[in-house]
Amino acid sequence: MSRSGRVAIITGGATGIGRATCLELARRGVGEIHIGYSRSAEAAVQLSAELADLGATGHPLQFDVSDREAVQRGAEEVLAASGGVDVLVNCAGTTQRIDFADLDAITPELWDDILGVNLLGAFWVCQAFAESLKERGGSVVNVTSISATRVVGSSLPYGVSKAALAQMTRALAVALAPAVRVNAVAPGTVISGWHERLIGEAAATRNFEAEAEFVPLGRLADSEEIGRAIVTVALDLTFVTGQEVIVDGGKALRY
Repeated sequence: MSRSGRVAIITGGATGIGRATCLELARRGVGEIHIGYSRSAEAAVQLSAELADLGATGHPLQFDVSDREAVQRGAEEVLAASGGVDVLVNCAGTTQRIDFADLDAITPELWDDILGVNLLGAFWVCQAFAESLKERGGSVVNVTSISATRVVGSSLPYGVSKAALAQMTRALAVALAPAVRVNAVAPGTVISGWHERLIGEAAATRNFEAEAEFVPLGRLADSEEIGRAIVTVALDLTFVTGQEVIVDGGKALRY
């Protein structure tokens, strides 16, 4: 199948890394892109217009990845509209900022929320599209984090959820072989609205400046850089599966 005939779905696709991934897929000639979102309806519609300018058709698709029935309904909509899926990127994610030592702040509801989106949500989406991906020799990329292997990041549950997602990536690579490749991309700190929403714009800017000095490449990535890495793994690494590609400018080398 030519790339113009390929179909992609990106959860969390309307903003941040997901948005950048959608745009990069369009630049690489993927013809139909389903923009999964839960709350960012206006952003998804705007992105669809930008994708059209790049020659791709964007389909805003609202569903909560943590809701298995909603995922199944969304998958039915995608398959009815496009006939199948070639690329799946699990980019939807959530967290809360909690000090690692503050164990009392971690509630059952928080665990349910973070694991429901970051881990189980990715599984429900993979489950819903597994048969189509196998039929079309597709590719899955899960967005993890360097906090999966380092005690860093917004909270203890967030790091645990990403570590579990990395292991699920390896398991799915075996479960869906040989037809489907399943890999992960693990960003370091990314300059995006994610951190600003967690700690505020001023604090995020201070942290970005301080952290850049710690990174061997001397800077942090932006969403577009991570999006390019995701698309490269999805489309180009045709003999790679079950791997987690760290995209952090070498930051993890210094932990």
